[in-house]
Amino acid sequence: MSAVSGTVANGRERLLRPQQKYLPIFATLALLVLMYSAGVLRYDGFSDTQVVLNVFVDNAFLLVVAVGMTFVILTGGIDLSVGSVVALTTMLSASLLEERGWPPVLVLPLVLLIGALLGFAMGCIIHYFEIQPFIVTLAGMFLARGLCYTISTSSITIDDPFWTSVAQQRIRFGGFFISTSVVIALVVVAIGIYVLGYTRLGRNTYAIGGNPQSALLMGLPVARTRIAVYTISGFCSALGGLLLSFYMLSGNNGHAVGLELDAIAAVVIGGTLLTGGSGYLVGTVLGVLVLGLIQTIITFQGDLSSWWTKIVIGVLLFVFIVLQRAVTRRQA
Repeated sequence: MSAVSGTVANGRERLLRPQQKYLPIFATLALLVLMYSAGVLRYDGFSDTQVVLNVFVDNAFLLVVAVGMTFVILTGGIDLSVGSVVALTTMLSASLLEERGWPPVLVLPLVLLIGALLGFAMGCIIHYFEIQPFIVTLAGMFLARGLCYTISTSSITIDDPFWTSVAQQRIRFGGFFISTSVVIALVVVAIGIYVLGYTRLGRNTYAIGGNPQSALLMGLPVARTRIAVYTISGFCSALGGLLLSFYMLSGNNGHAVGLELDAIAAVVIGGTLLTGGSGYLVGTVLGVLVLGLIQTIITFQGDLSSWWTKIVIGVLLFVFIVLQRAVTRRQA
């Protein structure tokens, strides 16, 4: 079975010469270096290593969510519910901790389980009812966001000692620091890279995105794989929600509005094809860094609206989508 999986999974990759296969990642890396170099030349203090580390600190939750989104997009799907699941996780955590007095040891696994179950349910509906992922996850987005308002219509501050200690903890080295959330995010990335590169689930994920009909005809577990990737996305969304609750120390039904678009943008800018079957988590990490660096440059500039972040991201998306199209056309 593994040999068959490898054959199907590599179907699209064989059509790409090495320089084509890695071109999107190289383009993202070149863009990242160019942006950082421009920042160093233009702004005092931009070259401080802590500036780069702060990009990780500020975007750890997005990185985790983008990992789950990468799995989904590699199968040719999409998950629009991730931002709402993040917000629901923050609201559930804050409500259970502060209003009901639950201990963190119960809250943590519960909210992760709820996120995974939501993803599992959407994956089942997508596969067994043959409904487009866009529609199903859009419904999931409204459901999760609506559930936030049933918990509370206002923000809930988190004062739990465990939450505040995690939020304030800094891992220091050589005069610099990162947060615990960054460590968790990097561990998630490492696990994701291993799963996609060295496990049957990873091979099947690429196979379904490369050619779902061939994968089904060759006996690959399409149903199990498709449901698994949406479950992973739901779990990563819930974990991202926990990291955001550590970062904000609050639950709010307005948290993470539009985060699903940021996650998709990071994955696409990182070189993963929207049609599925080709892409790497390393590229997703670079995509998140690009988004974070855009925000940092705008902050250093000081006289630009935060909406310029969206404008620049939109332009980059156009560029990378055109680049993807150019690469896939050369496959023929």
